[in-house]
Amino acid sequence: MKPGIIKAGKWLLNALLPRSCAHCGADLHYLEPGPLCPGCSAALEPLPELHCKTCGLPLRDGGGTCYDCRGAGPRHLALARSAFVFNPQLRSLVHAFKYRGREDLAGYLAGEMTAALPRFPELAPYTFCAAVPLHRGKARERGFNQAELLAKRLAGLANLFHLEGAAARIKNTPSQTSLSKKDRRANMEGAFRVEKPELVKGRRILLVDDVATTLATLEALAAEFEKAGAKAVAAYTLAREP
Repeated sequence: MKPGIIKAGKWLLNALLPRSCAHCGADLHYLEPGPLCPGCSAALEPLPELHCKTCGLPLRDGGGTCYDCRGAGPRHLALARSAFVFNPQLRSLVHAFKYRGREDLAGYLAGEMTAALPRFPELAPYTFCAAVPLHRGKARERGFNQAELLAKRLAGLANLFHLEGAAARIKNTPSQTSLSKKDRRANMEGAFRVEKPELVKGRRILLVDDVATTLATLEALAAEFEKAGAKAVAAYTLAREP
């Protein structure tokens, strides 16, 4: 199809179904492919070069690890990285994705995760990926698992093997938002079960989720994968709480 016809079609579609920025609400130009206006898109914050080499937490000062990881004992999760810092612009995108049924954002967000992946060569050995599962009750309520959508798209874009259905969430845990780090870990005890150990054994697995905060959820899932024989487990999320 000729470029002029495509351009005219985009103009007509935008005239019939105008789009607005997912963060500030400004009208989007009909040739703007993403869900944010140029200003809000430019405000997205990639994970800074100065971050904890273990958990991926952005660091304000020098040093290789954050306070929590310094001197910590062995963990089930080998390391964690994120494409972006969870700032207001990205928060608006994630909330639209998760809570307002914007499944169409999965492709854009996974594309941003894929573009950031080469910044973390330490994740290269992890050639299998698995989404953090939702409890079936929450999945019915929301209509989809946002982590599963991201994992599927990321696998296709980054040439990873997607281990669909490898694990299930068997405990409908309450929200972690208001809990302390200690309580978050306790909240996640017994939350997951490996459903397909044959997909897990002997493999280096990258866990995929939208936002990482204390890593309690990812650590609990990594523990179950290790029990099922995974060689190593890391995590890659769209965003990291600073």
